Amino acid sequence: MCIPPVAVSGLSELGQCSGKAASLLAGLAPIADDSGKRKGQRYIQGGRMPVRNALYMAALSAARFNPDLKIVYQRLRAAGKPPKLARIAIARKLIVILNAMLRQDAPFRA
Repeated sequence: MCIPPVAVSGLSELGQCSGKAASLLAGLAPIADDSGKRKGQRYIQGGRMPVRNALYMAALSAARFNPDLKIVYQRLRAAGKPPKLARIAIARKLIVILNAMLRQDAPFRA
């Protein structure tokens, strides 16, 4: 699996934080827009834009060619999720996987 160098160099905290914190730093965590009884749509914002852009492009490729992530992408699309939302979910999975790899000092295993 090829992770863009900007994803690693743009997040020096990788490997030292949780997966949730890593996705928040990259700007890939869904943020709630709720108030009272109203449930708003979740959105992504903030974080480090160069990292988010690099991971989005990696997610485009992973959704097509990585067998494990392709299954996740197809499952989200079959559930009626929009293509962009499914790609962002794949990008978030990539950053969580990368964080775990760096924390455990382990190579990628399918």
